[in-house]
Amino acid sequence: MEGSENDGNVTPIAKWKTEFSRKFQYFLDRSTPHTMERWLGTLAVAMIYVLRVYYVHGFYVISYGLGIYVLNLLIGFLSPKVDPELEALDGASLPTKGSDEFKPFIRRLPEFKFWYAITKAFVVAFVLTFFSMLDVPVFWPILLCYWIFLFFLTMKRQILHMIKYKYVPFDIGKQRYTNKKSASSSGTPRN
Repeated sequence: MEGSENDGNVTPIAKWKTEFSRKFQYFLDRSTPHTMERWLGTLAVAMIYVLRVYYVHGFYVISYGLGIYVLNLLIGFLSPKVDPELEALDGASLPTKGSDEFKPFIRRLPEFKFWYAITKAFVVAFVLTFFSMLDVPVFWPILLCYWIFLFFLTMKRQILHMIKYKYVPFDIGKQRYTNKKSASSSGTPRN
């Protein structure tokens, strides 16, 4: 009997939060197979943020923090789930010859989580641009140069890691084989 009394005391805010969370998860689940549309939406959100920062002429520290966060996400997206350097210490390693067992590339940060984290980061950064106390005056070219330096240094290290352990984190789709002779031109007439 007590359980039914507690169910009646659910606040409207908690009920709304549960309903909103359920609907939001429903739309996230529905968007999963639509990769191109998701990334175009993220690009639109990013452009809105860039336009906001450009017209306000401020919030460069927030933009720098956003850039560092996106760089961190990118490293997770490009890295394998199991690091070959650590795996080599255990005795197991990635295949290096054609006779070795094939191991598919599994990302440390899957594409959907990568997309969701980047989109959420741009939305949060956009909201933060409405708080003037966060507009710290800085000389933005220094931050930009430092971020570019970090980006190239990090990407160089990641690319060298990819070359050393012979993995490619990009999937260009299933390889398609074309038949030189089609079935209809096999030489046997059909009636």
